[in-house]
Amino acid sequence: MAKTIKKTEEKYVEAVGRRKTSTARVRIWPGAKASFVVNGKEARAYFSTEVTRRLILDPIIKSASSGEDKGNTKWNVEAKTEGGGVHSQAEAVRHGLSRALALANPENRSKLKSLGYLKRDPRAKERRKFGLKKARKAPKWSKR
Repeated sequence: MAKTIKKTEEKYVEAVGRRKTSTARVRIWPGAKASFVVNGKEARAYFSTEVTRRLILDPIIKSASSGEDKGNTKWNVEAKTEGGGVHSQAEAVRHGLSRALALANPENRSKLKSLGYLKRDPRAKERRKFGLKKARKAPKWSKR
């Protein structure tokens, strides 16, 4: 689900990113100065650790280093996330942002694809089965 729509006389590109049970709807549009807002908060406030901040900024940094504009385009990013934990939400934002950047500039697609940012990570927790303690752990066997 990716589309280009007009937002207050500015075109934006929207894409959806997912990871485990987290979903992120990401909108990007070019602006005079870069900004990153997640769920109405500044990204630095929402993602408190350096690891998660690096995760969400990776697609912009890597796509800016390649391509014709060489980082001259500054992006305003707005993301709405729900479900899962903070790290999972950060990976969902990275996935959605990568998809949006690939739509905005098709030259970014090959670079982002080679980095693995356009692939949805399908791994999720396996459900618990009846008769077992966890998804695969069986109760201790006893003869009598």
